[in-house]
Amino acid sequence: MLFICYPKCTTCQRAKRFLDDRAIPYTLRDIKSDRPTYDELKAWQQKSGLPLKRFFNTSGLRYRALELKDRLPQMSEEEQMQLLATDGMLVKRPLLITDGAVLVGFKEREWQAALL
Repeated sequence: MLFICYPKCTTCQRAKRFLDDRAIPYTLRDIKSDRPTYDELKAWQQKSGLPLKRFFNTSGLRYRALELKDRLPQMSEEEQMQLLATDGMLVKRPLLITDGAVLVGFKEREWQAALL
């Protein structure tokens, strides 16, 4: 299981505590220093069945600085995916990639249903 997070993010810290408290093993990856690649993002988005927009960190400073709220609707999915792969801070976090699921963001009930 791969747990991708930004260690300074409080939501990521809560998700990590959720995993640790339940002794769920995972491999930790810092999204800022080891950002997801284009191929990884594409595979995870397809596996999750979620719309690509759910993979954007819409509350992040980088998202706002690039004015993506206004720009994304005019971009193709390919352009959006390429953009996501350029900066880990644009990606919604945490991400949890398991054999059977891709969880985007931390919602405790959703994680419980998928993992327990």
